[in-house]
Amino acid sequence: MHLPLSTSRTIFRHHSPHRALQLGLPRIMLLILLVGIAPQASTAAAPGWRVGEPVVTYWCGPSMTEATASQMAAGGFNLVWCTEAELDVAHRHHLRAQLTHPLLSPESLDTPARRAELDQLIARVKSHPALYAYFITDEPNATNFPALGRILGHLREHDPAHLAYINLFPTYATNDQLGNHGDVTNAYRAHLSQYVRDVHPSLLSYDHYQFSVKGDNDQYFLNLALVRERSLLDHLPFLNIVQAATWTKSMRIPREDEMRFLVYTTLAYGAEGISYYIYACAGHEGGIATLDGTPTSLYLPLSALNREFVAVARSLQGLRSTGVYHAGMLPPGAVPPPADLPLFLEPRPESVAHAPGKPVKGVLLGLFAPAGETRDRRATHAVVVNLDYGSDAVVGIGGRRKLEVLEPGTGAWRALGGRKAELHLPRGGGALVRLTR
Repeated sequence: MHLPLSTSRTIFRHHSPHRALQLGLPRIMLLILLVGIAPQASTAAAPGWRVGEPVVTYWCGPSMTEATASQMAAGGFNLVWCTEAELDVAHRHHLRAQLTHPLLSPESLDTPARRAELDQLIARVKSHPALYAYFITDEPNATNFPALGRILGHLREHDPAHLAYINLFPTYATNDQLGNHGDVTNAYRAHLSQYVRDVHPSLLSYDHYQFSVKGDNDQYFLNLALVRERSLLDHLPFLNIVQAATWTKSMRIPREDEMRFLVYTTLAYGAEGISYYIYACAGHEGGIATLDGTPTSLYLPLSALNREFVAVARSLQGLRSTGVYHAGMLPPGAVPPPADLPLFLEPRPESVAHAPGKPVKGVLLGLFAPAGETRDRRATHAVVVNLDYGSDAVVGIGGRRKLEVLEPGTGAWRALGGRKAELHLPRGGGALVRLTR
């Protein structure tokens, strides 16, 4: 979707017409009782740069003041968007920063003078303790990929320790937007393949917003599946940007249970990052805070969910996603679980016909095995998700060995008492289970 660019000063220093931008002056309230998540040791992806702490961030947010940084740290966010002047603020609050700057574009390589300015910028910021990533662009057409490959190569040459970040279109983009042709699946596969070939990214990122007033977009799991497929083929981590607001009469504001659904389905497909559209932005309703900084009804639930995301994703780092299976409804992109899995649903939910536009119901099972293993039968961990964001569920899980479940609040593993157990999952919620060693 394409949104009008605000004529006001930007919140988010982003210049694509896909996003509406607006300055807000947040004020922290009594919700800063929680602690922020500091950067941790690295684990995944391309030469020089590693994901480190699983990423929790946002799209379109306020300028990075002390109050904003406090609110974001308290809310469980660990990557914020900054100008060069705001890097120190992020560092004081133990937050990683993604730098936005007009020089971070392919055009900066076109003339010696502008290239020199870019190199001076890199030299100034690359040793800053808060710097995590450089923001490059949003939703490029495939015709832009060669130029983007050049700027990423230049950044990697001068600063291999930090990510150059680009976000891609969703599956529901048109062929003209993608710059690739074919049906939805083939055009998007071609887009991802060409992107990796021409740009050589260190991370895959895309956005997908499926909560409309008339119903749910049927391509959500297809998009997850195709990005996961490319991620595994090229050994790249990926990040999912999910809906947290509305910007038009045709879309709805997600509720807490729907946000939980987005967090846990993203985890089950193996993502190492999640981003919310939006934090606070003009022309939008919902989000995580208003333009004056007042937290919305999603702020407190996401404060907990963000920490759960980090705890589960951290526990999966170093493992490989071997399979993602749907029991119950099979939306586009979904496959049912095969027989003889090392971790399995017991009993398996009955198959139910999937109606386009209707919420998906059933159970999602994401399997993970030690690094280097590609077969489900070697899986040792499973993210189990109640896909029904309208009802709690009791889900039976079984394994070849005794089972343990992760307690996200403490990071500790709790024995489930045997090879079979019942998981009591909230609406849209999930759990990470593993076989005992």
